[in-house]
Amino acid sequence: MASLDDTEANRAFAESVGAAFPVLSDPNRKAAQAYGVVSAGGRYPKRWTFYIDQSGIIRSIDKGVNPSSHGEDMVEQLKALGFPQR
Repeated sequence: MASLDDTEANRAFAESVGAAFPVLSDPNRKAAQAYGVVSAGGRYPKRWTFYIDQSGIIRSIDKGVNPSSHGEDMVEQLKALGFPQR
């Protein structure tokens, strides 16, 4: 996960939801700009999910993220793309 928030804000968020994954802090927006996800005005990132394989190849981009079902949607997309299950 990537966020435009600073490290401390992301740490607090991750702890509040019990996240078991890393959160990239990108307050200078360089990574967001490189992936083309900075919204008009540059204040917020778009809610896109990039599926990147172990070789660093982007296999799919979900530009229609629905926050209420995204966990399940990601599982299905990972299966469809043939990513190994852990």
